[in-house]
Amino acid sequence: MTEVLAVVNQKGGVGKTTSCVNICASLAKTKRKILLVDFDPQSNATKGCGIDPHGLKISVNDILLGRHSLEDCILSPKNLSFSILPATPELTEAEVMLLSTQSKEFTLKNVLNECAINFDYVIIDCPPSLNILTVNALTAATGVLIPVQCEFFALQGLSELMTTINTIKSSSNQELVVKGIIRTMFDPRNNLATDVSAQLMKYFADKLYRTIIPRNITLAEAPSHGLPVIEYDKNSKGSLSYLSLVGEILKQEKL
Repeated sequence: MTEVLAVVNQKGGVGKTTSCVNICASLAKTKRKILLVDFDPQSNATKGCGIDPHGLKISVNDILLGRHSLEDCILSPKNLSFSILPATPELTEAEVMLLSTQSKEFTLKNVLNECAINFDYVIIDCPPSLNILTVNALTAATGVLIPVQCEFFALQGLSELMTTINTIKSSSNQELVVKGIIRTMFDPRNNLATDVSAQLMKYFADKLYRTIIPRNITLAEAPSHGLPVIEYDKNSKGSLSYLSLVGEILKQEKL
């Protein structure tokens, strides 16, 4: 069965896209077939994979609106070990159009049903808001990954997101589960980060991955080269931390 994981946090700047790209690259190292779905009009995952959104004639927007088939849109660049369904800023068009359609929250799920059999994992990079695109991603997903930066408002935002996930679970996706919470951009020299991490451990211990993603210059540099960190510098702390995280994700397959 294909695992469809939505990577969600309504707050921007928490390492969501970085996590998506590097989880995909790390999973691909295990010889699994991976599809990254860029579902954010900012198109950062697309850019981070070395693809210029402005040079694309077909994107996920066209698939959602029924203009092209999924096969027309999926890319497998030579510099990547996984495939990507790219986004462009035009994705805002689908965001508006979906609001006026019937069964609008099931659009992405229906699209992914066409290709799910070809992949072991589908990772969806959601926009930093709880809009109709995020609702589509959560409806299509089998599980949710939540990147959280250890800062002052993290717990409040996490509580609101959990409420949204429970709403989706009761309305359009009864099988949806939170696979895990990922602590990102962590600086152990920061007392607040350490305190928030302890609070997350206290309240969400059963959902918290042990692996902590550090604040790391290599992780910050890799997207500007259009590469996952494992391809940019495989021995960096950032690369090793995502490999460790993926090890935890794969262990969940056997539970």
